[in-house]
Amino acid sequence: MEIEVELSRIIINEASDQQVIVLKERDGNRGFPIVIGIVEIFAIDRRLKGLQPPRPMTHDLLEQVLTSLGAKIEKIVITDLLHHTFYAKLCINLDGKTVEVDSRPSDAIALSVGVGAPIFVAEHVFDKASQ
Repeated sequence: MEIEVELSRIIINEASDQQVIVLKERDGNRGFPIVIGIVEIFAIDRRLKGLQPPRPMTHDLLEQVLTSLGAKIEKIVITDLLHHTFYAKLCINLDGKTVEVDSRPSDAIALSVGVGAPIFVAEHVFDKASQ
């Protein structure tokens, strides 16, 4: 089962290479942090604020490629937590078929906030993240 979540916080600490995003259940109280890199947190922050760089950054480029191909990101799903590493997938609709692509959660979230795609978390990930 997948639970819809929202990006509830981003914590930027420029003195560290480890940044934090916090995901929280849309209709509940559970949540958990994910540690990501500084480049990814700035990409998420920039896309949340709607800031457009003069040239496309990596996430912008991928969004443009998908759009040019007629594909749409339906949702992203945080699928697992193994050995302190989160796993995610992009669920992309292409010609009426759903294609799932392995992704780092930080990249998937950066894409999702740019295109307005919902974020989901597998139920068992909440259990693992709370341990």
